[in-house]
Amino acid sequence: MVQIATGATRPERSFMRLSADFFAPQPTSSSELPDPVPLVRNLTNGVLEALAGVRDIDQLARWMTEDTYRALLTRVNLATRARSARGVAAARPVHSILSVHHSEPADGVVEAVVVVAGPARTRAVAIRLEGMDRRWRATSLALL
Repeated sequence: MVQIATGATRPERSFMRLSADFFAPQPTSSSELPDPVPLVRNLTNGVLEALAGVRDIDQLARWMTEDTYRALLTRVNLATRARSARGVAAARPVHSILSVHHSEPADGVVEAVVVVAGPARTRAVAIRLEGMDRRWRATSLALL
């Protein structure tokens, strides 16, 4: 500890760095995590519903990192504005998941592609999950 002129103490930088490492998200091995496929399917459904305007995006926040959540929030806001400009009401999307393909490029990392068929077209959703704090979190999400 270092004394400050007022008599109070402050921790040294090395202690602050160690505590930041301790409280930062901790990586988790795949062996300690559940099967990622149900999460990938549910996250895909949730993202499609959020973009259609029938699901609150906050319901998906706990399964994403902050950067992924912000990117999806921007896209949901743009979709909401587009619907409003055209005068189209939000409606539950009619789609079906055709297939889920996933691989594990590293321990604690899963990359998945979900092929989704809708009434107008077939789309793909690419998701990267990483094990953090003993659960899967989406660190990247792309709707193609």
